[in-house]
Parts: sequence; structure tokens; C-alpha cells
Amino acid sequence: MIRLSPTKIFKSLYNPKKQQAYTIHKQSTNRQRDYFVTVITPVYNGEKFLKKSIESVMKQTLGFKNIEYILIDDCSTDRSKEILLDFAKQHENMTVVSLDCHSGSSGRPRNIGMELASSPYIMFLDADDWLDPNGLQVLYEILEETGDPYVVGRTIKVDNGGTKVVGEHQCCKERRSVSPFSIPHIFHHLGPTARMMRASLLKERQIQFPEMKFAEDKQFFIDVLTSCQTISTTTKPIYYANRLDETKKTRLTNQTNILQKTNYNLQIVHYILKRKFDLEIEKMIVNRLYEFDLMRRLFTTPHFQKTKFKRLYYYKIKQILKTTRKLTYDFTENFFEPIHKLIYELIREGNYSAVTKLLEWDKSIKVKEVVIKNQQAYLVIPFLEEKYKYIPLPIYITFKEHYCQENQYILHFHVYGDHIHSITDVLIRDGKNAHNDYVLPVTMNENGEGTIKVQFDSLKDLPPAYYSIFVRYNDYMKINIRQLIKNEITHRYQKREFTFCHTPFSNVALKIK
Repeated sequence: MIRLSPTKIFKSLYNPKKQQAYTIHKQSTNRQRDYFVTVITPVYNGEKFLKKSIESVMKQTLGFKNIEYILIDDCSTDRSKEILLDFAKQHENMTVVSLDCHSGSSGRPRNIGMELASSPYIMFLDADDWLDPNGLQVLYEILEETGDPYVVGRTIKVDNGGTKVVGEHQCCKERRSVSPFSIPHIFHHLGPTARMMRASLLKERQIQFPEMKFAEDKQFFIDVLTSCQTISTTTKPIYYANRLDETKKTRLTNQTNILQKTNYNLQIVHYILKRKFDLEIEKMIVNRLYEFDLMRRLFTTPHFQKTKFKRLYYYKIKQILKTTRKLTYDFTENFFEPIHKLIYELIREGNYSAVTKLLEWDKSIKVKEVVIKNQQAYLVIPFLEEKYKYIPLPIYITFKEHYCQENQYILHFHVYGDHIHSITDVLIRDGKNAHNDYVLPVTMNENGEGTIKVQFDSLKDLPPAYYSIFVRYNDYMKINIRQLIKNEITHRYQKREFTFCHTPFSNVALKIK
């Protein structure tokens, strides 16, 4: 049960300074219009991609005339403000705001946008990102259909290596009006992308972004999700998150170092514990924060690997562990990765040299040794003492045999671990283009034996590329099929070549020519 409102706790924790003044240079000239959605974009030195971002909103199938577009310039030093004003002159539904002094956080601009919003739904779009042409219409229609206060779709990260799906747990299937807490790992991705919310929820609950340089979106969406009785999700592509090399200098996350980020994440932990959530909800939230934000990322940053002052990191981890002393439960029991629990145990013992060596080994060894004991797979850590040498893996899949029969490919494999009955399907996906994928059924028996049958005709729409093959379990979690001995098959079908090959990580993959 929630005992205190997020607004009261926010004030008690942060005591925010007087908020920066802002100027509305050009407000929507048709404020009485019944807009469907308000899109809010904070802008800081975004001129390189700003035009593309704005045009992605203008080209929405929902109809640009139905969108209230609020853009807040945070004292950009490039041509961003000029670009905004030029666009706004041509479109009555665009509002341009500028802060009188630089806030250094996207929280303040987004809060201003929410203050000015007049439509029933709100969505955030960063100035260097863009929307799928159908994005707003898809989310709007779901909220109109369900009456839910929140819906989330697929975010696709775009970087110099291609495109990848981000936060698959929240976009792996179509869900309508389900409890947010029924979705595994719902708190594992809390960025502002691909989400639409009912404005009345935000205003009635007084939910705002804390004005921090980092992690402000985590707190905001924790408040949003814990305020929703039901939410919906969709598999449709909604949002493209731009992580191209050209954006590195302007992204706020790259303007804070890992120790500063850890301090902000610790503030979020204190905030959560102060909220007095229901115990099971609190466990879901802090699991992600402790495992990934406060442990894994602290020690896997390149600076930690190179610095001679590792003691500074060890001191920081002691601060982190102090926050766990009053917990009435083992916060590591639901850790995502088994190796993270081992890292925690070594830290508790003060064996920091083993932590350093373990992380270096984990990063450098591509194909790690796994042993099978009583149908359970264990990762072998060769340099640790016996009690830490074998880490039980929740799931592990090994290749048995494969062959082509007429115009289909058949693969047999064996599953070890606790998730045999959680396996749902098989995903074949292009490693460089998230739009190119194919899902097919899998057959499992009680002994952990699995079979995949791929009709070559079903792959005809996939373009030439290199595809990973994953077995999926628990709705969205993915694991490769391990093939230690190279055993490849090539089949030609309708003037195309399909090779089921062996990757450098000793997994089965598919190459289409």
C-alpha cells in the first residue's frame, strides 16, 4: 500500500530550489481545439537531428492537426531555438518555450510541457529521436479502446551498428488492461520512450520529474506505473531512440560520470524505500536498481577497468550496501544474472580483487565452460574457490542434431534448468535490423527435449542477412542454442541459400544469401 504521495516525498527528499523562469515565445493559437495528444520535446543543442524529429511528428497518421506539439528549449547554444521558431511560425498547433537559464536536466522542460498541455494524453519525444509514422495513432487508439491510463509500445535503438529492440519485456506481446505488476521486469526499462499516458493521471497524482541530471525518468515512471491499476502494451514499433555517434556530446547521460550516476541512483533507492510500497512491489523495483544500476554498471564501466583508484569504487559499493541493511528480504533472490549474485557475495566478504578478476574474465572469455550435473547446468569459474566455482544457470540449451528434410530445416536440442515449461517460441532475428525477424513455434517434451521445424518457404520475406536464433521463455527472455562443435548445413531453395551456421560464441545462427 502507498502511504505517502510522491509529491510530498519528493519535496522532503530534494528540497528543490526555486524553479527557473521561462518564456513562451509562441503558443498554440488554437488552444480551444480538442487535440488528441500532446507531444512534449525538451531541446538542448539538438540542431543536427531536430528537423527529422519534428517532421516525424508532422507525418503522423493520427493527423498533425490533432496533435498539440510543445517544444521547450533549454538555452541551446546552437541553432535549435531558431529552428523551433521557424517551424512554429508555420503551424498553429506548435508551442515554443525557452528557459531563462539552462536547467541541465530534461526534467524541468518536461514538467513545463505537462503544465502547458491541454490534450487528454501526453507523450514525450527527445529532440534527437523520432517516431514511427503510425506511433501516436497506435497508442492513442489503444487508450481510447481500453480506458487505461498508460500504454507502451516498441522502442528501437538506432546506433552505428544497426537497430535493436529495447525493453522487450514491455513490447513482446499484445496486452490489454493488465496489472503492471503482472508483467515480469516491468521496472527494468524506465526511459521516456514509446509511452503514452492519460494527462489526468499525471495531474491528479501530481506526478512530476525530479530535476536531476540523471535517473529522473526512473523516478517519474516508477510513480506512473505504481499509480496505474491497469496498463496496455503493444508489439508495434513506436519510437526510434537515436544513439548514433553524432549524439554523444549532446546526450545528458554522457555528461555525468559513473560515480555521479550512482549517486543519483542511490537517491532513487532512498525515494523508493521512503514510499513504503507493498513489499512485493518494492522488491520488483529495487531489483533492477541494485542489480544493474548500482552494481553491474558501477564495475563494468571502462573507467573502473583502467583506473588505479579502484578503492573509490569499493567505497561507493559500501555506501550502496548500507541502504540494504533495513530490508526485510534478500534483494538478490530475483537477480536477473546469476553472476551478479556471486559478485554481491564477494563484495560482502570484501574480496574486491576477486570481483575485479571475475569481471575481467566475464568480459574477455567468449565461450565459457559449462558442466551438467543432475540435469542442472553450471557455469564454471576456474579461478575461484570451490564454494564459488560453480554458478547454477537458470536455463541452458545445447545442440543435439540438425538436418534438412524436403523443404524444411529440423533442429533438435536439450534444455537444462528451471525454465523448461516457460519456453514459448523461437525467434529468428537480424542482428543489425530489428524489423527483420520471424517467430515460429517450438515443441517440447517433459524430459527437456525440444524440436524446431523451419519451413524454408516461411523465410522467403526475410532479406539477405545474418540472423541470430533464440529460444524464448517467460514471454520475452532469449537464449541461444549452444553448439560447441562446428556443424553447419547449407540448403538452396528458390534461388536462395540458407546456411545454419556456427557463431564465434559457439551458437547456432542463420545466414541468408
